[in-house]
Parts: sequence; C-alpha cells; structure tokens
Amino acid sequence: MEETTGKKPAAENKAESSKAEGAPRRRHYSRRPRNAAAKAAPQTGAAPQKQPHKQAPKPAAPKEAENGHAAQQKQPQKQQQKGPRNGQRGGRPGKLASPAAAAAAAAAAAKATAPAKRQNNRQKNNAGKSMPILHIMPLGGLGEVGKNMTLYECRGDMFLVDCGSMFPDSEMFGVDLVIPDFSYVVANKDRIRGLLITHGHEDHIGALPYFLKQLNVPIYATRLTCGLIRNKLNEHGLTASTKLVEIMPGQEISLGCMKAKGIRVNHSIPDAVAYAIETPAGTVIQTGDFKIDFTPVTDERIDLATFAEYGERGVLALLSDSTNSERPGFSRSEKSVGHSFMGLFAQAEGKRIIIATFASNLQRIQQIIDMAVKYNRKVAISGRSMINNTTMAFELGYLKAPENIIVDMESIHRYKPEELVIVTTGSQGEPMSALSRMSGGSHRNVRVGEGDFIIISATPIPGNEKMVTKVVNSLLRLGADVIYESMYDVHTSGHAYQEEQKLLLSLVKPKFFIPVHGEYKHLKKHAATAEGLGIPQKNIVIADIGDVIALTADKLSIVDTVPAGRVLVDGLGVGDVGSVVLRDRRHLSQDGLIIAVCTIDAGTGKLVSGPEIVSRGFVYMKEAEGLIAEAKDVTRKVIERAQQRGGRRNLEELRGAVRDQLSTLLYRNTKRSPMILPIIQEV
Repeated sequence: MEETTGKKPAAENKAESSKAEGAPRRRHYSRRPRNAAAKAAPQTGAAPQKQPHKQAPKPAAPKEAENGHAAQQKQPQKQQQKGPRNGQRGGRPGKLASPAAAAAAAAAAAKATAPAKRQNNRQKNNAGKSMPILHIMPLGGLGEVGKNMTLYECRGDMFLVDCGSMFPDSEMFGVDLVIPDFSYVVANKDRIRGLLITHGHEDHIGALPYFLKQLNVPIYATRLTCGLIRNKLNEHGLTASTKLVEIMPGQEISLGCMKAKGIRVNHSIPDAVAYAIETPAGTVIQTGDFKIDFTPVTDERIDLATFAEYGERGVLALLSDSTNSERPGFSRSEKSVGHSFMGLFAQAEGKRIIIATFASNLQRIQQIIDMAVKYNRKVAISGRSMINNTTMAFELGYLKAPENIIVDMESIHRYKPEELVIVTTGSQGEPMSALSRMSGGSHRNVRVGEGDFIIISATPIPGNEKMVTKVVNSLLRLGADVIYESMYDVHTSGHAYQEEQKLLLSLVKPKFFIPVHGEYKHLKKHAATAEGLGIPQKNIVIADIGDVIALTADKLSIVDTVPAGRVLVDGLGVGDVGSVVLRDRRHLSQDGLIIAVCTIDAGTGKLVSGPEIVSRGFVYMKEAEGLIAEAKDVTRKVIERAQQRGGRRNLEELRGAVRDQLSTLLYRNTKRSPMILPIIQEV
C-alpha cells in the first residue's frame, strides 16, 4: 500500500484494490500455519502463508503489482531436503557419509540455497515498503484546444502544471470564457504544493485569476511569463495576495516529495519551458507547447542537449504537445515570417498597414517593429491586451525599438497613411476586439477604407474560422486589401510538426507516452507516431479529461476518474451558466419565446384580466394577429375549465396546462416549438 500523508485522491482506493490482480485469493483458517516459514512471516512484516486443504491450480502471476510488494517466493524446503539431514547422511541412502563427503554435500547445499536466501533477505528488508505510485490527472487540454491544466500526485503531495482558458464555441450563447473545473483541486487544497506555468499564452494562464480566487498557491514561471501573469492579476486585484516566483531554466523547484526543473523550448512566445519532474516513481517530462526552431528571432534555442541527457538517465513518461501531430515534416522558423513581412511592406507602399496578431506573440511584434524602422514608419498599438503586453515587454527588455518609433493611437491623425503601421488585436475575429470594431466601423480612432493594407498574422483556432471569415469579408467590403494566412506566409505555427515530435521522442526515449494538448484526432495521431518509433502500444495511453493515470516503474494504466470538465464564465458570473441555461438559450435562439400573462381571483379562480400574449423571436405579432387571438382563446379556456372544477388551485399545474395547450396550438400552425412562459398571478 502506498504511503501517503493527508487525504488520498479518489483514484487511490481503486488503484490499491486492483494491486493483486491476477494473484490467487487467500483463504483464511483458524488454525496456525504448520511450516516454519509461515511462523517466521510475522517477524518480517509479511502476511503468513496459509496452506489450502486442496492443491489449487496456480494462476499466472502478474508481471507487476501496483503496491510494489515483491511476489512471495516459495520456501526452499525441497532444496534443503536434497542436502544431508543434520549432517548425518551423504551418498546413497542408508549409509553413513564420511566427514569429507558430508562437508562437500553441505557446501553444495549452501550454494544451491544461496539465491533463495538472498531473495528471502530482500523480501524481509522490503516488507512493509511500497513501490511509489505517481498519479497524473489531466483537468483540461485533452480532446480540446486550450484550457490546459494537469494535476500530479505522489505520496500525498500534489502540484499543477498550467491553468489555462479557452474560447467558447458557437453553441455557448453569451459565454465569454471557458475555464477548467477546479473542484477536485480545491477539495485537496492542503496537499497542493505549487503551480508551474510553461508559458504566457491564454490557454495556459487564462484561468489563473478564477483559480486564485478559490485557492492561493505559489506560482512558478519564467520572467516574461511572470510579467504577463501580473498584467492579468492586476485586472482582478490579485497581485498583492499572490506569491509569484520567478524561475530560470534549470532551476530546481521543490514540490514536496517531487521536484521540477524547467527546460528551455521554442514557441511563439519567449521564455517558454518544458518541465522535467522528478518523482519517487521516476522522471516525467511535460513539454508544454513547443517547436524546434534552429533560427529563432531571439537567441533562445530549444535545449535539446538537456532533453537528451534526461533520455540517457531514463525517463519514465513523456507528456508531449500534440497540436500539429497531423502535419508532416518540420514547422517553418519564426524568421521566415520576417521575410514575408519584408515583401508585404514593399507591396503596401503608399498605404496604411494594419497587422492583427496575438497580443502575446512578442517575437512577431518585434519583427513588425523592425520592418517599420526599415521602411520609415511609425508604430501604433491598438487593443487593451496588446497595449498591456507590449508596455510590459518594453519594460522587461523583451521588445526593443528606437526612440520616437512608437506613437499613441490618439495621435495617428497627425501622420500620413503611408507613415503608419498599426499593430492590433483581433486575429481570431473576437467580437469586441480592435480589428472587429474596425471592420464594423465602430473603432474610435481608425476608419478602414481603400487606403488600408491589412495583414491577419495568425491561424484561426479551431472553432473561430467563421468569426475570422466574417471579419475578413467586412474589411474587404470597406475597400481594404486583406492578407491572411492562406494567401501568404504571414504566420508560422508555434507547435511541433511530426518530424519535430519524432526528434524529441528519440532524444527522451520515454518508457511510457501520454499525448496531450489537442483534439482526440491529434492525440491519436501523436500516439501512432510514438508507436512507429518503437514504443509499445501497451505503454501509450490516450486519456480523457478527469482520468486518473497511475504510473509505477513497470506499469501505466487509467485507474479512476475525478471531477473535471468545463466551467463557463459569463460576465461576472463564474459557473452559474450550466447545461440548463445553455439549453434555454439555444431554444430561444432557434424558435423564440411566447409569454402568456393573466390574473385570476385568489378565491374563485375567475379570470380577472388578460390573457395577454407577447411574442419575442417567434412571430411578428402584427402579421400574425389571427394566431395570437387563437392563443389567447386557448389560454382563457384552460383557466375557465380550472375554475369550473373548483377546489384548491395548484398554480404550477395551471401553468403547465397552459404551456401544453399553447405548445400544441403553435406547433400545429407553425411547425415550430418556441419557449412558452405562462405568468399567472392571483389577486
């Protein structure tokens, strides 16, 4: 049984119950064991061996057991019987052995029993000890793009890697943000030793403010990532109460019985790291988002040597980014985007350039600034998150620009169009972003027209394609030239392609492999890549959110589940929009709403006023007067029948009857099923 301190995870009991899988069921008897080995068992701490009445067929022993106890070894009784008994006899039975023969026989017997004795000694020394079990619980980022969060647990200590958010999909009407379900983490708050952040993108830090409002733990991140986190926490008033620890790659972080070290990787943002996590069960590497870029914009190349060093030492498991697992070959270097920008800046001569990109893609922003300097243009920053991030990056030295190159958005009217480059948010078509407001003509400082050359330097995140297309179409209608990814090389991915994934797998040489970060098709393809490199299929697990993955030195398995899923953020409400609310919103969006209002006498049940019928999103009332009149008549008849029956009236049953009768009427006449809301009051 695994030794733990404090509360065990939900998975552990189930894991322990299956530890002896494949072993025979022990039978219990009231009499004492007869053999000497059984008598000695209590002294070693092992359970005494019971002898069954009948010899049962021996099942095949499991290759390994999760509890780590050594398999019980047979007592070397037969070997002892082969030797001379009490040193009396040797050679043929019935004859006394000579002293020399007896000594030789004794030496042979000792040599024969030595391995068994050594095994018995090891069994005694290991009695009561357990093979460490590491539990890995993905709370987000599997089967989806974004919302990345992973919980690790070993011997009672827990820590997290990343705490991200994701964009709502088209079925989440009115929802602003989607974050992980923190309920299991909060339930085990006394065991959480810290939170590691791989890099500063929203899908890895976006849920931090909501998490910290429920549970305040130390956060470990690199310098730029800490700066981006501070910007986010400032908006929520959490900076002063949060312990934010700045780390360097290679720095050791103590997390109870575990420790972690950052390994520098390339991504579309500086200061990204993977983590090598040393646990009692073995070393696990989680890559975060990565690519292998030999010519990055900065001098921060991926530290392949450290990955190879861990591979030589031995890596128990690798959790690796799967986002681009379907794309063959190698991803393009970030510097290739700079070459594309050079050609586009030359093409945009005489026009104002507007470039939309991620606010956190500081390497891309630096290349835009460099091109603006080369072509004698000023740079203006638009969008709240873009302004916050670039201001912080200039202060920390991650962005550099000559004096007077950066100008305020309020002053852009002082410059000719051909003298300006505007860097803005909105590359994903977000409705309230700066680029979306420009496309709708509602931006305070920018009016898009024929003199604009617009570059969308990003790939649409799955689910955002329609929003991006809508923005592009609106900009084109306004007369602007629009360049997006499918037309020119104005974007390169920050995620590894297949050959980069193969290279990392070959360097790390993990015993077990767990693909993470991506939709199911991405995880499946990455698993196939790993299998093609020689990792056995049984050593690869494609997990779901909430699965509890148990790892020992010899075994990888899914043993349980914990509460996990998605929490919807709508305005200031966190989690108050659930499946029922979304269902109602979907219903309203499809068929609209009918409201039936009337007042009845509390004593007699007689109709006092109404009924009035109000339609919203169902039919235009002035053009459907006949249908509305019929709906009023049906409602009146339901109330009159209830009055005639007399007795005590149940308002809820009365509302239900009105709803049912109206639903039948409306569907018969329109083949639509609007939401029906009866409002019946007593006076």
